[in-house]
Amino acid sequence: MTAYLEAENRYADSVLAPVADLQAKLFEEMKARIKQDDNTVPYLKNGYWYYARFETGKEYPIYCRKKGTTEAAEEILVNVNELAAGKPYCLAVGLNVSPDNTLLFYVVDYSGRGLFEGQILDLRTGKPLGDRFSGQLAGASAWAADSRHLFYETKDLVTLRTDKIRRHRIGGDGKSDVVVLEEKDETLYLNLSKSKSSEYIFVNHGYTDNMEVHFLKADDPSGAFQVIRPKEKDFFYEAEHRGDKFIIRTNWNARNFRLMETPTDKPAREHWTEVLPHRPEVLLDGMEVFRDYLVVSERKAGLRQLRVIRWSDRQEHYLDFGEPTYTVNPDVNAEFNSKNLRYRFSSLKTPGSVFDYDLETRQKTLRKTDPVLGGFNANNYTTEFVWAKARDGKQVPVSLVYKKGVKRDGSAPCLLVGYGSYGFAYDPGFNRDAVSLLDRGIIYAIAHIRGGTDMGYGWYDDGKMLRKMNTFTDFIDCAAALCAEKYTSADRLFASGRSAGGLLMGAVANMAPGQFKGIMAGVPFVDVLTTMSDPSIPLTTGEYAEWGNPAVKEEYEYMKKYSPYDNVKAQDYPHLLVLTSLSDSQVQYFEPAKWVAKLRDLKTDDNTLLFKTNMSGSPGGSSGRFERLRERALEFSWMMGVLGMKGGGGAAIVIPQLNITQLFSGTSKLKTQNPKLKTENSPPLRRFFSFEF
Repeated sequence: MTAYLEAENRYADSVLAPVADLQAKLFEEMKARIKQDDNTVPYLKNGYWYYARFETGKEYPIYCRKKGTTEAAEEILVNVNELAAGKPYCLAVGLNVSPDNTLLFYVVDYSGRGLFEGQILDLRTGKPLGDRFSGQLAGASAWAADSRHLFYETKDLVTLRTDKIRRHRIGGDGKSDVVVLEEKDETLYLNLSKSKSSEYIFVNHGYTDNMEVHFLKADDPSGAFQVIRPKEKDFFYEAEHRGDKFIIRTNWNARNFRLMETPTDKPAREHWTEVLPHRPEVLLDGMEVFRDYLVVSERKAGLRQLRVIRWSDRQEHYLDFGEPTYTVNPDVNAEFNSKNLRYRFSSLKTPGSVFDYDLETRQKTLRKTDPVLGGFNANNYTTEFVWAKARDGKQVPVSLVYKKGVKRDGSAPCLLVGYGSYGFAYDPGFNRDAVSLLDRGIIYAIAHIRGGTDMGYGWYDDGKMLRKMNTFTDFIDCAAALCAEKYTSADRLFASGRSAGGLLMGAVANMAPGQFKGIMAGVPFVDVLTTMSDPSIPLTTGEYAEWGNPAVKEEYEYMKKYSPYDNVKAQDYPHLLVLTSLSDSQVQYFEPAKWVAKLRDLKTDDNTLLFKTNMSGSPGGSSGRFERLRERALEFSWMMGVLGMKGGGGAAIVIPQLNITQLFSGTSKLKTQNPKLKTENSPPLRRFFSFEF
């Protein structure tokens, strides 16, 4: 199979040869915007200031801390560049320092499949302890108060579910690690966390809208976890801790969620009392619980807001951000007793900016704006937040950014992106790479389609399971609205999505091929029926609540209506660029390979169809900060080449359509080139795209 993938890569490279110079130029251009010797804003936790920094020319972060003050001597915790030496892929996450500040636990993935190795460092010596861990780890961990016991997650190697929570005693070899919680139901997951107060360890147990919370006092590591409220169908909640209360965000009789509290010694639902009521027009999206203040994240009319409430008298106010479309999120707020909220703001034209907000005086202090080198000036661009009418009458928001001076006469090229699954809201944050498009007169747009929570939890419900078709028609209607309003035109419009967003791309390519000049599908989940029919495939069983279970006739028939592979037909398709990763455990390469083969058999046009495989990446692509730019440069240069835009040496670029048989011997039918490449029943994997820092 790798021979086939490599042959497709050679074919794609040959077709892209006319834009090779442009691709190289775009890579250097995007790389030049990055301040290479950069660092994150330090945050305070338990007497130390923690931050990450990058060195010039290096791909990976160096994690550090300073004791007491940001002017103290630097202590390097983990240099990921050293871990990555000689490795094609490296992701180090989950850094977690013990309560006594002497030990560091972290995990590393060298495969891109999300299976991690665990390591404990003695921060007094800088050397590993030599402790071993059972099984393949997930990313989260929680220290007991004694700094001698560590709780961590492991995955089932078949489904890749986080199915066990284990307790490790320092000095152990892993064999004696105790399984404290296990989930055998293949549709459910476990997720470990610790309260901001550091007094409780929590385990969220379930999936999507079916969740329960287990808790354990952090000073009782050998104790038994208790449950706040046993799970039941369509009942979701999560918990934080403050004083003698658990603070609970729940959908109990509240589609857009409400906030409750309950005594820690009487957590059952009959003791819950309301803190913030449900509001049908506002999604209560998250919470930051401090000793004296509560900060909740809300979504109203498609935009996120931060609401501050003082516990003592329940006085409240909202922060003001002053742009028509933007995103804002609480940043790292590790100190429970703090009266300071750290948050991160950005918009489609404003680089990410970290602010400290004094919850008492209401004063904002800008700590850092992400540097964008190369003469970038936010005042050169315009952002808009507009509404597209869907075919069923719903108003779907679209965020736009473009360079000032771009004419609104349909002549401007446009890249429209979307996702629309798992309740993930596609926030309109700054995209440094997209500046290369904006400066060439290309509009960048985000369709906030159903299937996400952009407009509330009902927006998610209305784009999943037996209403999934709304996700696809919303995107098509957003594209049509952009053309009708003369932002662009169908022969200048491109679409892009990754993973479940790649499913979106496959569906709209089948349903409305004439609406787009070209479509980019990254690690696309396009063989929905086959994947969801095999419970041994990673992630499948946990997602019956998202897509449906093909064993249920009604759900099978509905999925069959939109599954991209099953709906390829003899028709003209737009130009297509399909990207995948050999190591991806979420949407394995079999899926796009089958899809591309069927498209080659049936499509009736002469437009380009390119299939490119990253032979060492993850769902998010390459792990290094510069290597991922090569992939972005490939995408952008392909798009500009299809448009015939000038670039590289200055000549108009037109990508030729080559004959695939120039690279494959034998028959021209691609699906028979390799006996291992099956177009009906090959085992695909899949789809949830995790956005990583």
